[in-house]
Amino acid sequence: MADVEHTIGLLLGTEDDWPRAFEALVRRLGTVSGPDGRTHRVLSERVTIEPFNLRYKPRHELVIDRLAYWYYHPREWLKKIALMDDVYLLNSPFTFQSMEKHAAYCAMMRLGLKVPETVLVPYKNPLDNSRYAYTAARYNQAFDLDATAAQVGYPMFMKPYDGGAWVGVSKIRNPDELHAAYDASGERLMHLQASVEDYDVFARSLTIGPETMVMKFRPEQPMHARYEVDHGFLGAEQGDEVVTISRLVNAFFRWEFNSCESLVRGSDVHPIDYANACPDVALTSLHYYFPWAMAALMRWSVFCVVTGRKPRLDTDTSAYFAIGDNPSLSYAEKLAGYRKLADDYFEADRYAEFCDRYLGNVDEIVYDWVTSDEFRSLLRETVRATYPVHEHEKFFAHFGGLLDAWVRDNAR
Repeated sequence: MADVEHTIGLLLGTEDDWPRAFEALVRRLGTVSGPDGRTHRVLSERVTIEPFNLRYKPRHELVIDRLAYWYYHPREWLKKIALMDDVYLLNSPFTFQSMEKHAAYCAMMRLGLKVPETVLVPYKNPLDNSRYAYTAARYNQAFDLDATAAQVGYPMFMKPYDGGAWVGVSKIRNPDELHAAYDASGERLMHLQASVEDYDVFARSLTIGPETMVMKFRPEQPMHARYEVDHGFLGAEQGDEVVTISRLVNAFFRWEFNSCESLVRGSDVHPIDYANACPDVALTSLHYYFPWAMAALMRWSVFCVVTGRKPRLDTDTSAYFAIGDNPSLSYAEKLAGYRKLADDYFEADRYAEFCDRYLGNVDEIVYDWVTSDEFRSLLRETVRATYPVHEHEKFFAHFGGLLDAWVRDNAR
C-alpha cells in the first residue's frame, strides 16, 4: 500500500493502442519512492465526457489530453480544472486555442528561427456571418493573388493557418495550381509558405517534457514507413539545433507533449510545423520509437505528480523576446539562451536526477513489457484494427521485425 496515490486522466478520441500501452506500464511500475520520503502509486483512468459543475473538484492530478483540440466540451472542462483546481495539463488548452500555427510562426520568426517566408491571405469565400458583406465591401482591400504569390516565390505550399494532419495542404508550383488551391480553400483561412527545396533531410522530433527523440521522417511514404530507423542522419550541430528548437517551442507555449517538423538543408534548420496538439504516437507509426515514447510519457507524468510540479498557465514571452530582440547576440548565442530558458522551465536537471534515483527501473520495465506476450497481443490487435484482412500477416511481420530490432538494440 502506497502512502500517496495519484490519478492521471487520459482524455482520448479514437486511439486505443498507446493508451493500453501506457496503462500497462503504469501498472507494472507499481509503487515508487519520492524525494518527500513517502511512497507513491500512480493510477490511470480514461476520462468520460459528461455535464460538469464548475465548482466540482476533480480527482485527477494530471490529464493527458488527446481530444480537446477539436472537441470543445472537454476543452472547456480542461480550462476549468486548470483555472480552478491546478490540475496539471501536459498541453495548455489556452495557448493551443489562441496560438495556433499562425501565432506560432509569428513568435518563432521574432525569435530569429529560420521559418520559411509566409503570407496570410484572406478567405476565398464569404463567411457565414450576416455582417461579412458590409465589412468586406467597406474594408477588405482588393488584392492580386498572383502578385502576392510572387512575393513568396514558387514553389510554395498553401496550408490552413490552424490546420493539422496535413489536411488542406497543397504544393503550389505555378499560377494554375495556385488559383485551383485557393478556389478550393472556401472558408478556410490559408497561408502561403515558401517551400524549402532540395533539403537534405526531413526531421520530426517528438518532445515529452525535457526528453526529445529526433527521427528521420519521409512524408512521401505510407504512414507505416514514414519514420525511418536511422541513428546518424544528422550532424551533431544540426541535431542539437533541432532538439533546441523543439524544446524552445514547447517551453514558450507551455506544450509538453508536442512534435516539431524541420527541414535541414546544409547547416540550416528550417522549422515548418510545430503546433501539434495531438502528436503522432501510434504504435503502427512510431514502431521502433514507440517504447521510448511510452517510457518518456510515463516518466514525465510520474515526475510531475510525485514532485508536485506546479502547472504554469502564464507564458513568459518577454524573457524569450529579450534574447530574440538583442542585435548583439549571434544566432548560436540566441539558441543557447533559448535552450537555457527551456531547460529551466522543464527543470531538466531536477528531472534527470529524479529519474536516476527513483525511476531507474523504467527501462527494464519497458523492455520486459515489449518482450511479453501482452505486447505482442496489442501489436496484433492494432494491426487487425488498422489494415485490411489480407495484409494482417504482412504488417504484423513488418512491425514485429522493427520492434525486434529495438529489443536487440536495448538488450540488457
